[in-house]
Amino acid sequence: MTERLLYVEGLSVSFDGFKALDISYFGLNERELRVVIGPNGAGKTTFMDVLCGKTKPDTGKALLRDRDLLQMDEKGIVDLGVGRKFQTPSVFGSLTVFENLLLARKADRGIFRSLFGTLAGSERDKLVAVSETVGLAQELDLSAGLLSHGQKQWLEIGMLLVMEPDLMLIDEPAAGMTDEETHKTGELLKALSKERSVIVIEHDMEFVRQLDSLVTVLCEGRVLTEGTMEKVQNDPAVIEQYLGRAREKKKEESRA
Repeated sequence: MTERLLYVEGLSVSFDGFKALDISYFGLNERELRVVIGPNGAGKTTFMDVLCGKTKPDTGKALLRDRDLLQMDEKGIVDLGVGRKFQTPSVFGSLTVFENLLLARKADRGIFRSLFGTLAGSERDKLVAVSETVGLAQELDLSAGLLSHGQKQWLEIGMLLVMEPDLMLIDEPAAGMTDEETHKTGELLKALSKERSVIVIEHDMEFVRQLDSLVTVLCEGRVLTEGTMEKVQNDPAVIEQYLGRAREKKKEESRA
């Protein structure tokens, strides 16, 4: 039986009286890949911000196994095993791919010690293995600034892997990628979920279909529905939310 990794209950966040998040329940199992979708303003980013400690909620709990993430600061959450990748890659362009991976090591080191300190053979082997996992083994000595957009995304995923997270939070990984890069990213995320849990925020529905995982739909801060992509895309409430917002956008454009 698969064990539960993340348990969220009664989670709410308000900004200036506006309730941005109001999740009664959300659960994620060990080694599960979950996609979170929803229209703009649905609360997806706020949800991720809460899980990584960037935003403190008004109420609720979020347990990673038996530890409440809401009682911890951002560093404590990272140390516990939660890693986050934002939509825009944040790699060090002037450093090589290998040096970027080196800086991401879990050990608490300064930049100078990380780059110029003694590196054990086993540690080097681990970094090389990570580069192979994310498809950058041939680019280890290349400056990260010379990588394509997709490769930079993979490098940042690799930097998360070096930190050995139990839960990876990935924000719109397919944004700006070519079709080939998008497909490779989908296969990478599916492979990673065999060893750890992964939550992906995404807007590209074709990419979501490729991931072939359980989908959670957020709307106005609440969980609207949950299920397979086939179930979700045929749910009348989901259709109304997406189509209804599209109609409103067209009306606004016609009035402009």
